[in-house]
Amino acid sequence: MQKRKLGNSDLEVSALGLGCMGMSFSYGPAGDRQEMIALLRAAVERGVTFFDTAEVYGPYTNEDLLGEALEPFRGQVVIATKFGFNLDPNYDPRGVAGQPGLDSRPENIRRVAEASLKRLRVEAIDLFYQHRVDPNVPIEEVAGAVRDLIQAGKVKHFGLSEASPQTIRRAHAVQPLAALQSEYSLWTRSVETEILPVLEDLGIGLVPYSPLGRGFLTGKMDEATTFDAKDFRNSLPRFTPEARRANQALVELLKGIATQKGASPAQIALAWLLAQKPWIVPIPGTRKLGRLEENLGATEVELSPEDLREIGVAAQAIPVAGSRYPEHLEALTGR
Repeated sequence: MQKRKLGNSDLEVSALGLGCMGMSFSYGPAGDRQEMIALLRAAVERGVTFFDTAEVYGPYTNEDLLGEALEPFRGQVVIATKFGFNLDPNYDPRGVAGQPGLDSRPENIRRVAEASLKRLRVEAIDLFYQHRVDPNVPIEEVAGAVRDLIQAGKVKHFGLSEASPQTIRRAHAVQPLAALQSEYSLWTRSVETEILPVLEDLGIGLVPYSPLGRGFLTGKMDEATTFDAKDFRNSLPRFTPEARRANQALVELLKGIATQKGASPAQIALAWLLAQKPWIVPIPGTRKLGRLEENLGATEVELSPEDLREIGVAAQAIPVAGSRYPEHLEALTGR
């Protein structure tokens, strides 16, 4: 497996990481624990060294899963986790029913760090992201709290998720960022205009989540596909049957290129992302060994500059139907 460094940091990871949320949360019932442990360990055996989780995934159960699965590989793998929500049902500063409230107060950051260390069974958190920017807490206070944890040896690297260019610069001035995690794929390219230039300027890596469009870019679903009642894609505007029908044009583009290259649509989508910048490390998620191996095969797909130009231009010409999130969740991004 090829390795990449996240920006100017010394954080070196496998060129593709593994997003672990779906093993416990959001995509229907949680996967069988022993099967997920086996899959996580199979990923390590295949060269994956970068694993992504969060306190809120489950909540708590995903961190606990990774702690058990990856304990034998301590020191060989990088585990990223996140803070920024308060899971107390009585705490909801936004007043949105059923949603955990944002909470990046320094005391909560310290509390989450201590609890995450125990669940992950590590002595230091490799990469600690603010999950979403909290408008009630100045980003300088957030960065300062993480800086203190780094100085105390409890955290190694700081990251943000779905933050604006201004917020990135303000945070980086207090505690240098190793990575920004944001959605980026052939059907979500908003980071290209303002975010990528800032990351390049400051030497910060990018970790794209949902690099396969929550499964849509694999070509394995269409407008007739149904999801489990607990699958959060049921609530996403981009996954209505009408939107999926309209967005099928992008999948057809990927299928055509995949046929030419002897690859799968998912591999083309990931190879395209990997080719954008040497400091981009996508984290596709899966519960299946076959899909994991398919995704990892993207690192062997070669796309020429002409291929990349054609894919980019063709994809840009296809309008994507439906927003990424419902309105109340979309409001949490780009702050």
